[in-house]
Amino acid sequence: MKAYPTLLLTLLLPLVSSQVFHWGPCPQPPVQQNFDLHRYLGKWFEIEKLPASFERGKCIEANYSVRADGTIKVFNSQLWRGKVRTVEGTAVVQDIREPAKLGVSFSYFTPYSPYWVLYTDYVSMAMVYSCTDILRLFHVDFAWILSRTRTLPPATISSAKVTFTSNNIDISKMIPTDQQGCDKQR
Repeated sequence: MKAYPTLLLTLLLPLVSSQVFHWGPCPQPPVQQNFDLHRYLGKWFEIEKLPASFERGKCIEANYSVRADGTIKVFNSQLWRGKVRTVEGTAVVQDIREPAKLGVSFSYFTPYSPYWVLYTDYVSMAMVYSCTDILRLFHVDFAWILSRTRTLPPATISSAKVTFTSNNIDISKMIPTDQQGCDKQR
């Protein structure tokens, strides 16, 4: 029985090789109080992130808008190998009592993944966290520092990192996103 977790990890490791994973269940950080989804809509630029296999390019940005059915259109783009790559997904508020805890899916065949807005001032920056437990043995997590512009002051980035860390989110592998020369390439 002791070999089961090791075998499971060995089988799943290739699936999460460019992700960040940790032993144990996901942390449960507090989310933005009184979150106003409509103020959050619009364009956000990725400033820093935990590595993600689906985000390998530069000039990464997301645009959120309301669809006619009330769901949120998530339109992500990045410059990868000289070409603009895009993907469209759907976000939903899963519990109206906690509107900062959204679920996001980029395929009809996948369940909604957590997309928790830990903090935003709506006009300049946001901190987002996502975590998925794997049998409560380990978890795969993502974290993003977002901005309404392609840059943020270093002090703002440092403050966001302190907030992540103080909520038991390991951001030691967080990396900056290249946002240089993006407007010329689009």
